Amino acid sequence: MADITKYIVQQIIDSGNVIQMALAEDVQTEPISQKQMILDSVAKKLDPELREQVQPLLEAILGAQPTVKIKTYDQTTISITMPKVRYERLGRPQVGEVLEITLKK
Repeated sequence: MADITKYIVQQIIDSGNVIQMALAEDVQTEPISQKQMILDSVAKKLDPELREQVQPLLEAILGAQPTVKIKTYDQTTISITMPKVRYERLGRPQVGEVLEITLKK
């Protein structure tokens, strides 16, 4: 079983003969407000009739709360140390570029 994932280069440290790269999973996330998460959760639990009655009250209560944006995904990070020759064979990837990494069991 193989998993091919795109990682964005976050940091490169060149120590002469050895290169260290810090990579983070290239995931596009949209921030979601805590208020919206609560409203969605309540909407799933209630039947439509009760939801119509509770929704305005809940929105009024949550309206006074500050809006907190939450990222909804934990990124995987990888640190790689390799010989400079191999780094150059990879095309000398720079910070901000995307690399595909295959993880296989």
